[in-house]
Amino acid sequence: MLIVDDHPAMRRMIGKVVGEMASDIQECEDGAEALAAYARCRPDLVLMDIEMSRMDGITATREILFSFPGAKIVIVSKHDDEQIREAARKAGAIGYVLKENLMAIRELLGNL
Repeated sequence: MLIVDDHPAMRRMIGKVVGEMASDIQECEDGAEALAAYARCRPDLVLMDIEMSRMDGITATREILFSFPGAKIVIVSKHDDEQIREAARKAGAIGYVLKENLMAIRELLGNL
């Protein structure tokens, strides 16, 4: 699993929520790192923030899926906004979870 977020504390928190659901967890702090890490590790799932430096999560999602069409990416964001959700869907994300409800990640992963 690959967790992509620019805040180390949030990456750790997400990691704790999904820790027992993944045999290996890698972390990145922005979309550009995520693209390189995906190419190197080919994780089963990416949990991707939206607002990050160098490359945002929507762009990174689009870029990863362009190069690796089978990638599974879930957006994990603080933004509860329909336009952003739609941008994530158009980029190819398979899910969208709010950071305020991280436990929903477990439910979503259980349904994949």
